[in-house]
Amino acid sequence: MNDDDRLTFWEHLDVLRGSLIRMLVAAVAAGVVAFVLKDRLFAVVLAPADGGFVTYRLLGAEPFTINLINTGLAEQFMIHMKVALTAGVLIASPYILYVLFRFISPALYDDERRYSVRLTVAAYAMFIVGLAVNYFVIFPLTVRFLGTYQVSAAVSNMLTISSYVDTLAMMSLVFGIVFEIPVVCWLLARFGLLKAEWMSRYRRHAVVAIVAVAAVITPTSDVFTLLLVSLPIWLLYEVSVVIVKRTVVKGKKVKR
Repeated sequence: MNDDDRLTFWEHLDVLRGSLIRMLVAAVAAGVVAFVLKDRLFAVVLAPADGGFVTYRLLGAEPFTINLINTGLAEQFMIHMKVALTAGVLIASPYILYVLFRFISPALYDDERRYSVRLTVAAYAMFIVGLAVNYFVIFPLTVRFLGTYQVSAAVSNMLTISSYVDTLAMMSLVFGIVFEIPVVCWLLARFGLLKAEWMSRYRRHAVVAIVAVAAVITPTSDVFTLLLVSLPIWLLYEVSVVIVKRTVVKGKKVKR
């Protein structure tokens, strides 16, 4: 730790390069494993398109069938690589965060390092929760509604595998980021930049903003998906109000 403080600019770049190489190797290695385990990988990815998915069973939904098709010669192989690489990054993400934190931590004071660990763990946990909520709730309900919706019995639905995977990836990323709202609000409250009174006073404005944001980030344009995306964001806002209310501003002592 003390030696790192005396490193030159170019030596710091060497350390950064080594860290980036380790993170890249970990992600690629995990991606190769995911690529080899193709059947298990796509059993997870395609599960929400199956009428027997756990979410549908818990809701008692009627059985349904969604036909996925491929329209490009190399499309399935490219999707296989894309999904495997994404899975590799996700699997290796704890190690990637660990390597990144080890590179940054020498420049932090003890109290900053302590809060950074808490903040990183909380942010990562909320991101994973966001992925889980999308995979088990939002995306399956969206797929079932849009995948089975028909304007006429004479018109059948056939979804491309590319559209399915891209929508899943986009919604997963969006919800992973959206679930960082409580962490961001806590951080702002810690520095005295956000107060629960403000959030409560402008709650109606926040609801309108949430619907507007949901309309922008929703990959489809239907009202059902819009409301489905808006609901968890609103719940996160209400949770953030409670978190901010209980947060002690940095520099003040905690009352015991």
